[in-house]
Amino acid sequence: MSKNDKTPELPVLSATQDRGMIKRDDNGINIFHDKKNEEGYKRVVPGQFVIHLRSFQGGFAHSAIEGITSPAYTVFGFQEQEKHDDNYWKYVFSSEEFIRRLETVTYGIRDGRSISYNEFLTMSFLYPKKDEQTRIATYLDETTGLITLHQLKLEKLQDMKKSCLQKMFPQNDEKVPEIRFEGFLSEWKKRTLGSCFDERVENMPGGELLSVTIGSGIKKFSDLDRHDNSNSDKSKYKKVCVGDIAYNSMRMWQGASGCSTYEGIVSPAYTVVKPKEGIDSQFFAYMFKKKDITHVFEVNSQGLTSDTWNLKYPSFSKIVVRVPDDIREQKKIAEFLQKLDEMMVYAGQELELTKRMKKGCLQKMFV
Repeated sequence: MSKNDKTPELPVLSATQDRGMIKRDDNGINIFHDKKNEEGYKRVVPGQFVIHLRSFQGGFAHSAIEGITSPAYTVFGFQEQEKHDDNYWKYVFSSEEFIRRLETVTYGIRDGRSISYNEFLTMSFLYPKKDEQTRIATYLDETTGLITLHQLKLEKLQDMKKSCLQKMFPQNDEKVPEIRFEGFLSEWKKRTLGSCFDERVENMPGGELLSVTIGSGIKKFSDLDRHDNSNSDKSKYKKVCVGDIAYNSMRMWQGASGCSTYEGIVSPAYTVVKPKEGIDSQFFAYMFKKKDITHVFEVNSQGLTSDTWNLKYPSFSKIVVRVPDDIREQKKIAEFLQKLDEMMVYAGQELELTKRMKKGCLQKMFV
């Protein structure tokens, strides 16, 4: 246990479940704090651990910095520091197995649960010598660093796509976008969506069942982790061809639309439109994800509340947008944004793979 040193000149630290002990000013939460109360705070030095109010959910918070923290917390360190690598124990104390074991030394109910420090001291652990602890911790640090890099890469790609959706389409009353591919100079023309798409009204009782998602466009239902609650009688289901755009009439304003790369069927509640000559559907699929366009969809939807908004084809067909006459420019924009999507998918896969690798290591490296 650390002493209640009176050191108000040190920064106040907050306990987090994913970053350990951090300076409270870096927490992003504006909490009123009376500095007079700091006289009763506990000192924390690098290498120590803090049993905080949410320890039963995320383990003990490791501190890599010096500071002071709430007197409601328990602060502890190793009696024989020369035998232990605190970075190794940081991973032990945040592992799923350890958090599960904490249930045996936890009292109280729900959010009022607390960890009994004295009972924690009776818990037994098997651990290697310090040099092996250090090697394990170093490997896990490197894996954690990879996760951070993959996360940053994904976030940058997401920001880039968001920016491109703004700059590669005209804004407000502009006649051309801010960014264009070389060789395209003509103004984008105003067109109704009805002049670009016809409604596909054919029914098809059998075929690949498709689903229109908000985040990922059109997916095969068989590829989604969902239970098919649809009626076995699909005689009124709508046909979808490759290149069609299908959208959820009640969720179009939220982005529930996509260009289909499959032939299949969708629920009668959906609207399916097929492109006319000179129209690239994938270009429009990206346009339909822009905030200003989804707002137009929202305004043109019928109904009084978000639960009753419905954008059927007659209303959809009257909406006016700006479109380049040259389908080659439409395709260039769509292909560029598709490349970004592919890069984001790959970055996301790398991120999830590295997370799973770390999780597996945490399960197998400790006993």
